[in-house]
Amino acid sequence: MAKKNAFYAQSGGVTAVINASACGVIETARKHKKEIGKVYAGHNGIIGALREELIDTSKESAKTIAALRHTPSGAFGSCRYKLKSLEENRAEYERLIEVFKAHNIGYFFYNGGGDSADTCLKISQLSETMGYPIQAIHVPKTVDNDLPFTDNCPGFGSVAKYVSVSIKEAALDVASMCASSTNIFILEVMGRHAGWIAGASGLAAEQEGDAPHIILFPEIAFDKAKFLKKVKSTVKKYGYCAIVASEGARYKDGQFLADSGQVDAFGHTQLGGVAPTLASMIKDELGYKYHWAVADYLQRAARHIASATDVEQAYAVGQAAVEMALAGKNAVMPGIVRGKGKKYSWSIKEAPLDKIANVEKMMPRDYITRDGFGITEKGREYFEPLIQGEDYPPYKKGIPQYARLKKVMVEKKIKKRFKV
Repeated sequence: MAKKNAFYAQSGGVTAVINASACGVIETARKHKKEIGKVYAGHNGIIGALREELIDTSKESAKTIAALRHTPSGAFGSCRYKLKSLEENRAEYERLIEVFKAHNIGYFFYNGGGDSADTCLKISQLSETMGYPIQAIHVPKTVDNDLPFTDNCPGFGSVAKYVSVSIKEAALDVASMCASSTNIFILEVMGRHAGWIAGASGLAAEQEGDAPHIILFPEIAFDKAKFLKKVKSTVKKYGYCAIVASEGARYKDGQFLADSGQVDAFGHTQLGGVAPTLASMIKDELGYKYHWAVADYLQRAARHIASATDVEQAYAVGQAAVEMALAGKNAVMPGIVRGKGKKYSWSIKEAPLDKIANVEKMMPRDYITRDGFGITEKGREYFEPLIQGEDYPPYKKGIPQYARLKKVMVEKKIKKRFKV
């Protein structure tokens, strides 16, 4: 069988460790030069394939590729672009096949979340519908931690560590000033439908009275009266109240507390603004002075405080993706399996893409306290191992040093341009 090249691309919102997966893919492929030719990276995700904008990773030194392991964000560029069905937009698929054929690409590694799993599955089906064999392997990544068939998602452990540390430190600030100044602090974190990130912040509460005092989950319907009562009682008891709110917090009827009225490229409601919404509510009803913050990109870009467990797992799924492809697998994803026993352990398993694409895994109810404002001991047992260990990047003059890629583009072979 003739040696084929590989195509790797990053998709969706990036993480502190997605490049560790890229490192795993590229370094593993380089160890199998007899089976895999070059690894091309899509410039800005799948859009790079459609536009025939391919980065030749063979032009990057071993040292630079190794540095990806401690580099945040998407080194090759990411995108929010969801392929329509073959029936709706056949031209896109024909273009992909044309580009893959032109560059002798037989392996497709797509690094992303649920929507990326859907894209990967659709491409895996090309071999059946369009007569060009593509082995498509999904490399899991999402700070939302909502992919099924995996205990956790690479990218989540680091954001969990960031938000738990952030609320702990911010709460110490508020506690020191609450007698004469601010009584309320609200941290808004990511999480559209699933409250995994918000839930992880509960790790900061190591003893009675520690922040966060209130966590708002998308899985628990927001009750204004109950919320304000909890805020008031907390301030009365401790002098201040620290709150972590998921951006996806919603009312009983499903309406988001912070719905901008716009949608993104995937058709998802654009969120943002739950923190100021809650702050105004507290000010109007209770009169407390407040401060709020939105973690936003900071939470998913914070490589300086990444979880060592997360980094290791991110690299491992990239490595496993290549190994699965070499074993002849198609339309699968390397998932993480939590070991049994008191000491945390994990391994990699093969998971079917047709059961993963477009499916979201929510936080179990028994991870959330009965009142809906905190995490249970069972939830703590789940979260705690995922934030363990430090894996600091190298520093120079006090600043982290990250990979700087040459990004040498492959010469285009198709004259016809494709508009995306």
